Amino acid sequence: MSSSRTLMVPDGLAGERVDVGISRMLGLSRTRAADLVSAGHVLIEGQAPARSTRLEPGAMIFVELPDEKPTASVRPQIAEGMSLVHQDDDIVVIDKPVGVAAHPSTGWSGPTVLGHLAAAGVSIRTSGDPDRQGIVSRLDVGTSGLMVVARTERAYTTLKDAFRAREVGKVYHAVCQGAPDQPEGTIEAPIGRSPHHDYKFAVRRDGKHSVTHYSTLEALHGATLLRIQLETGRTHQIRVHMSALHHPLVGDPLYGADPTLAEKVGLIRQWLHAMELTFLHPATGDPVTYTSQYPRDLQDSLDSLRTV
Repeated sequence: MSSSRTLMVPDGLAGERVDVGISRMLGLSRTRAADLVSAGHVLIEGQAPARSTRLEPGAMIFVELPDEKPTASVRPQIAEGMSLVHQDDDIVVIDKPVGVAAHPSTGWSGPTVLGHLAAAGVSIRTSGDPDRQGIVSRLDVGTSGLMVVARTERAYTTLKDAFRAREVGKVYHAVCQGAPDQPEGTIEAPIGRSPHHDYKFAVRRDGKHSVTHYSTLEALHGATLLRIQLETGRTHQIRVHMSALHHPLVGDPLYGADPTLAEKVGLIRQWLHAMELTFLHPATGDPVTYTSQYPRDLQDSLDSLRTV
């Protein structure tokens, strides 16, 4: 017997390849998702796509799953590759792998940070939307790295206020195409929704104030490894600002990257990782800093860029 799923592509998967998107939405292996596409078990708006087809948000995908049980839309689920960096009575800091959403949302039945914490027995005791409990800031599905989740109401309120007041230090590492004219600098340009695509963002005169600081860590072959510190936290901020600088992130065709370079170094998502979080602990008031390491896919592609 077979089952089927009809899914709407969420904004967080805009620009992803169809096999990658299906893998993440249904929690399947990438190989299994690619096999479904190749076998004609996947339709996008009624048409059979190629594996390299890029997803448009809001598009309807039909997936036939031979001998598969349908995946529950929301459930506790251990996310492969997720690690708990720190846990106490008030907060938990996690290192999120790519392909994991921060919280459940319409059209997403893959793993989530909150689903992982529930499956790991980490309780979240905050009020508000139960699907977003404790989330004070989030990372996109396609971005890996550090996130902090509040476990108590006091911690949630304190951390939310700290993020709003820009009192949280957020450091990312990113690889952009080419080399910026200046080895370090600040990009201050307002960001709003793209006038042409609802799922994209762009520098706009009527957008929200946005500030990104960057400095060069390493010159690579046709690319540059950057340390990026966010002063504000707009959706897709780093991706939009680097694209506006004409140096989009490697592996980010949605914002103008060359897909052949990403393919050359084996990368199927943007090279972007949340490396460091610094804030005052909401219970003790003491400054705390948490750090991360590059995941395997980013490290491998970085090594390739060092040798090509």
